[in-house]
Amino acid sequence: MSADIKVLIVDDSAVVRKVFKEQLSRQRGIRVVGTAPDPYVAREKIIRLKPDVLTLDIEMPRMDGLTFLQKLMRHYPLPVIVVSSLTAKGRKIALEALSYGALEVISKPDVAYSVGDMSVQLAEKIRAASKAKLVPRQVFESVKPGVVKLPAKAMTQTTNKVIAIGASTGGADAIKKVLTAMPYNSPGILVVQHMPAQFTTSFAQRLDELCLVDVKEAKNGDTVTNGQVLIAPGNFHMVLRRSGARYYVEIKKGPLVHYQRPAADILFKSVARYAGANAIGVILTGMGNDGAAGMLEMKRAGSVNIAQDERSSVVFGMPKKAIAMGAVDYIKHINRIAKQIFNVLETL
Repeated sequence: MSADIKVLIVDDSAVVRKVFKEQLSRQRGIRVVGTAPDPYVAREKIIRLKPDVLTLDIEMPRMDGLTFLQKLMRHYPLPVIVVSSLTAKGRKIALEALSYGALEVISKPDVAYSVGDMSVQLAEKIRAASKAKLVPRQVFESVKPGVVKLPAKAMTQTTNKVIAIGASTGGADAIKKVLTAMPYNSPGILVVQHMPAQFTTSFAQRLDELCLVDVKEAKNGDTVTNGQVLIAPGNFHMVLRRSGARYYVEIKKGPLVHYQRPAADILFKSVARYAGANAIGVILTGMGNDGAAGMLEMKRAGSVNIAQDERSSVVFGMPKKAIAMGAVDYIKHINRIAKQIFNVLETL
């Protein structure tokens, strides 16, 4: 029998610490070894208790969580799940935390009972984080404001092409690496990243600052156009639809799929149905099975599919499952996925 995952909870709220500890202690294979009200106490407990995963509040007294995270990743790297408020400031800092090495972000409930409601999802993220391979982060600078950057080889006749991307744990950084390498005239791109409601808005805004393509959080009825990326909003599924020659997206509720909403499977299956051989599927780092079945449907419909390789994946779960199902045509390091997309587009 494998050992339990040891978790340290770092949060300035005594209520949150108490309820997180109670709820996580009921989850199979997880053991809360300690709690800390601030980074100074956390530092001492990390050394003494040697946790496998840290949950980290990023707005705390004495030392803010972002500063602590930077120090932690430099001197004692650990899988970290950031717990953030839904304020604009909280969302912005949480996304910065992802760029500094945090693996996941969850929204911080403002009442105790809602903490209990999210215990299953938090437990899944802890399990994913415990299996994660920490990889060096790359710093990106914006290429939009007044910077001339030559795109890759110009692509023609991209009107009816669609690129669909799915990712989970470690996916924010992986998506950034792919999208920052895409030229301004790339086909329309649809992205599902497992991320809470409201955080996807800030995620899209940040990517829009970094990329040559335009990036926005998707809204119901948005047209899929060249040079634009649509990010599925947190807590909503995104599906592709077609009306004549026009592709557009539908944003809708629906049951969780693989504990997720949005889910990559929902997007991929709709892409298989409405885009078929005009589509490219990309599955990136993440724990679990989400995206594999949908990607297989895409392949059967004639799409070409690409998976991130094990070496560059934080968690080689979603890509591994898709590969095992025979849904993948190319397996590439994250730094070579954009180039592989270009190569495929030239053959479609």
